[in-house]
Amino acid sequence: MRRRTGLVAAGAVLAASAGCGLTSGSPMVDDVEPGSIGQGKPLKGADLTVTSKEFTEQLILGAIMGIAFEAAGASVLDRTGIQGSIGAREAVKSGDADGMYEYTGTAWITYQGNNDPVTDPQKQWEAVREADRKNGLTWLPPSALNNTYALAMNQANFKKYGTKTLSDVAALSKSDPKAVTLCVESEFANRADGLPGMEKAYGMKLPAGNITQMDTGIIYTQAAKGSCTYGEVFTTDGRIKSMNLAVMADNKKFFPNYNVAPEINSKALKKYPAIAIVLDPITKRLNNDVAQELNARVDVDGEDPHAVALDWMKDEGFVKEG
Repeated sequence: MRRRTGLVAAGAVLAASAGCGLTSGSPMVDDVEPGSIGQGKPLKGADLTVTSKEFTEQLILGAIMGIAFEAAGASVLDRTGIQGSIGAREAVKSGDADGMYEYTGTAWITYQGNNDPVTDPQKQWEAVREADRKNGLTWLPPSALNNTYALAMNQANFKKYGTKTLSDVAALSKSDPKAVTLCVESEFANRADGLPGMEKAYGMKLPAGNITQMDTGIIYTQAAKGSCTYGEVFTTDGRIKSMNLAVMADNKKFFPNYNVAPEINSKALKKYPAIAIVLDPITKRLNNDVAQELNARVDVDGEDPHAVALDWMKDEGFVKEG
């Protein structure tokens, strides 16, 4: 469930610039009416296109945005599921799509080319918003949903070692070096905003033998089994909740902020300013607990992302059955 990387293949860049994957799409046909959002159907007559990246969380968020627009009266074209980190953004930037939910850290580091993240989430969003004005993109206010890195452990190890923060993990690595074993992705093991930077920030130096590199999905199962004391996880992944993992707090705020916010084509927003009013209550409701629950319904229970999004929109009262 990875959604960001600073290492974008040249082929992906070329595909994005050529508009690859942006020619398909199908109309959204949900039978929905305004609930707490979309009253008076302020987007009636608008033809809007929503997009997203291809992983679970993005598919759900893209559907949420599209359903909101439908309830507000718009005709919506679904172009969610664009492969890679760049394609969906380029669609919004070019006007091939009107909006998506994007991550502030992805924009700041991957798209805008900065090396150092901004520690404060609000200031990170403000920096991204200002930098993207010239690109014809408008960032609406962000959510509390922050899909960033973390370390997590099973409940047995949590009770055994009692660590709650990464500072606790660092202290344990010094008092009992054999106790701190990690399962991580190869990318995390080598990124400056991954393991090397985390070790430096928290003053720990783990022996190479304590670190095992593996694929993302395996990390969760190995951490749940206790094969490694700590597994590298993503804070909104549904498997955290389903496997009852304890997440270590990043008490020094080392990891970048990857808060979700609507990224809207500026021309589309100027034409349909009600987009901001429609999306704001939904964005405010999004957080890591919501994301974990919705992601788990897809990744653990095998449900359809669009159906999960629609159920949530109805349950929250944002929309009603048509």
